[in-house]
Amino acid sequence: MEKPGKMVLGAATLWPFVYMLIFFGFIISSILFMPGEPSTRAFPVFFAVIFVLHIFTMLLTMGLTIFFIVDVFKNVRVDKDKKVLWAIVIFLGNMIAMPIYWYLYIWKEPAVAGTPLPGQLNSANSSAWTTNTSSAQAEHQYVPPREPPDWR
Repeated sequence: MEKPGKMVLGAATLWPFVYMLIFFGFIISSILFMPGEPSTRAFPVFFAVIFVLHIFTMLLTMGLTIFFIVDVFKNVRVDKDKKVLWAIVIFLGNMIAMPIYWYLYIWKEPAVAGTPLPGQLNSANSSAWTTNTSSAQAEHQYVPPREPPDWR
């Protein structure tokens, strides 16, 4: 996916969270600042706008959930052991999990082959993660006793 597509997907992924803040702000402000008695208040036009935005956000969230779950199983950067876990987390906690998945597996560029990420253990240069044993240490290896010890 090209960078503009990633940015559009990121904006769509963040929209449900932004909408939640707008929705709560609208509801609180309509309760606190709407003039008149509660029984005589008219249906404001803003409620129609919020209703349309609400339906749009719900449909967008369902579409993004399907998109991200399909991407989890098609994305080769996601470990095979974590694919089902990511699918469950995206399904159950979509508004929080989708931006995290987008950042980790879509926005961040994959590492170039042969150059491991900092702290990556499965690098091509695995000798950097092992301790070098000298020949003197190799001579003093453990040798089991010929007879078992008498524990009586």
